[in-house]
Amino acid sequence: MSGRAQLMWDEQVTGYDFGPGHPMDPVRLALTIGLVRDFGLDRAPGVTVTAAPGAGDSTLQLVHRPEYVAAVRRASADPKAAEIEYGIGTEDNPAFAGMHEASALIAGQSVGAAEAVWRGEVAHAVNFAGGLHHAMPGSASGFCVYNDAAVAIARLLELGAERVVYVDVDVHHGDGVQAVFWDDPRVLTISLHEHPRTLFPQTGWPEESGGPGAEGSAVNVALPAGTGDAGWLRAFHAVVPELVTAFRPQVLVTQHGADTHFEDPLAHLAVSLDAQRAVMEACHELAHVHAEGRWVALGGGGYEVVEVVPRSWTHLVAIAAGAPVPPEAETPEEWRQEVYRRTMRVAPLRMTDGRDARWRGFHDAGYDPADRLDQAVLATRRAVFPAHGLLP
Repeated sequence: MSGRAQLMWDEQVTGYDFGPGHPMDPVRLALTIGLVRDFGLDRAPGVTVTAAPGAGDSTLQLVHRPEYVAAVRRASADPKAAEIEYGIGTEDNPAFAGMHEASALIAGQSVGAAEAVWRGEVAHAVNFAGGLHHAMPGSASGFCVYNDAAVAIARLLELGAERVVYVDVDVHHGDGVQAVFWDDPRVLTISLHEHPRTLFPQTGWPEESGGPGAEGSAVNVALPAGTGDAGWLRAFHAVVPELVTAFRPQVLVTQHGADTHFEDPLAHLAVSLDAQRAVMEACHELAHVHAEGRWVALGGGGYEVVEVVPRSWTHLVAIAAGAPVPPEAETPEEWRQEVYRRTMRVAPLRMTDGRDARWRGFHDAGYDPADRLDQAVLATRRAVFPAHGLLP
């Protein structure tokens, strides 16, 4: 293995832009790479920064239907004349010039990350512009045009991977990735998300557990609205490590949507930056313990584009780089100036929310049958653990 970590970055990914006022503001990517650079993470020992080419049609079609890719191309070439079709042209997914190119470029970065990790060129690879997990094989959905996470996993399978675990901690259900691999026992998809009763896409119930021949390969933890650090971490550690251990993945692919945060405007969980960082560290450890260090880490949702997203994903890059940023570290003055220049907002001063990310272990502390968080955890364990030879 020639390097520790690879950061996938091409300035052109900021062309993934649905227009003024849309929650998916590409400034979140620009501010993240700026913070990464100002902390010197792009120059950390063993870290390389590289750009992969955009995914070609044959690669996209590992997941997406040819007619859908053709529709994205049409809308991309002439967005003003685009009809509403295949989920394109809606309020969530308006057509924009260059949509195909920008979306394929993001997918290409995730594929490049997966290839580098699988071939042993690096231990870890990060594409924080990726994690667009809602796109379906035949339609755009939830701000997502091409499902880079699913395409990257499909590429791993094409290269010979036999067991891949996908862990999605975005506040929204990872429905697109689940749908793609619903019938494939080689891929275990695990999603922790706000309960479908209260949040898009209204899927991700614990009973959704995989198709015929792949029973137990889809895992869903539906968290009550208002869940904070202790509950979120409790749920993660009550479900994810045991399943990863049982599945014995060759590669761990994780999606780190930052929209679980208490300041995110589109959802209703109450998770801090410190808890998000703790889960990133847990995923890193799981990759080393169970997948020989092979870890592909992606971004995802996140719509508090100044306070939350850049700090969260900078921690992700730092952990993958083996150069973790201390939570108490001050944000660089150069970055604060850049934030103000771009957004006219005051940047956060430190890399922490000042929270103590602790939780009660599900086994050590027992569970409370009257607690809604514990009910959610137990529902998931009952639905899928027996399929993996585990006790609920």
